[in-house]
Amino acid sequence: MAFPFSAIVGQEEMKQALLIAAVEPRIGGVMVFGDRGTGKSTAARALAALLPPMRVVTGCRYNCDPEGAPCAHGGNGKTHSHPVPFVDLPLGATEDRVTGALDIERALVTGEKAFEPGLLAKAHRGFLYVDEINLLEDHLVDLLLDVSASGENIVEREGLSVRHDARFVLIGSGNPEEGELRPQLLDRFGLSVEVRTPEQIDDRVEILRRCGTYERFPAEFADMWAEPERETVRRVEKAQKALAGVAVPDPILADASGLCMAVGADGLRGELTLIRAARAAAALAGRRKVKRADLIAVAPMALRHRLRRNVLDETGSSARIERAIAELWP
Repeated sequence: MAFPFSAIVGQEEMKQALLIAAVEPRIGGVMVFGDRGTGKSTAARALAALLPPMRVVTGCRYNCDPEGAPCAHGGNGKTHSHPVPFVDLPLGATEDRVTGALDIERALVTGEKAFEPGLLAKAHRGFLYVDEINLLEDHLVDLLLDVSASGENIVEREGLSVRHDARFVLIGSGNPEEGELRPQLLDRFGLSVEVRTPEQIDDRVEILRRCGTYERFPAEFADMWAEPERETVRRVEKAQKALAGVAVPDPILADASGLCMAVGADGLRGELTLIRAARAAAALAGRRKVKRADLIAVAPMALRHRLRRNVLDETGSSARIERAIAELWP
């Protein structure tokens, strides 16, 4: 039983980033940097457990969407509800385990060549979580870069040629003290969040109290938070349905471009992510139009990991973004 998402104390930016990614999967995932033991993996698992079930094609091992293209992976045409996948990618995973490989057992028993889907297939339409992602081996980083860019996993080995959709929300967490993430992979994350150990004694005591109750009485603790959890589910479902109708006025587009130019963000991916995140934030708030306040609220998480390092400026990326916002809209 996952720890309730609504019961996590503080870490509001992290929770908001995960909700935005759940509403708008095209964001590109969430990278959470921070101290050990600050609830990074707890929040990610709690959100996946919270989301409403999805419809999949019965008999398909690739979580095919019944409303998409016809299933080409053995589905029988029927559909059923399936929990939103949450897949852990271990640091020591082999490439075959991630992408899929020849089903050795079936090949030995029947002599047939068959494909055994990997973690990318299991994560399709769900979440792929990588803890300590900054320690992930380079060849797996390259693999994730290719798949996250194309939304498709292609395996060609041992006489097999398999192609299947692999679209998922990539969630990574790590401690910057243990090594930096490769810039190419960091840029693929839509949002970047920084979490810190709580500094208020009241917050720390409340965390201890809730964790203690959860460990001793998990079912009763879940019941205590059932109504806030249901409200979060309703918010996410409503926002997902309303997202396509959320308008972004031209002045807001100009604001986004002006902010990205002011902070020196490379490329246009920052602006696209900024707008997508602002639309999702507006949808979560129940509004049909993006406001400048939405843009300002999501700007640090959408841009902080896209800024060039300035050796003459010792302030962090978040401070540079806040300073630019203050100068543009005093």
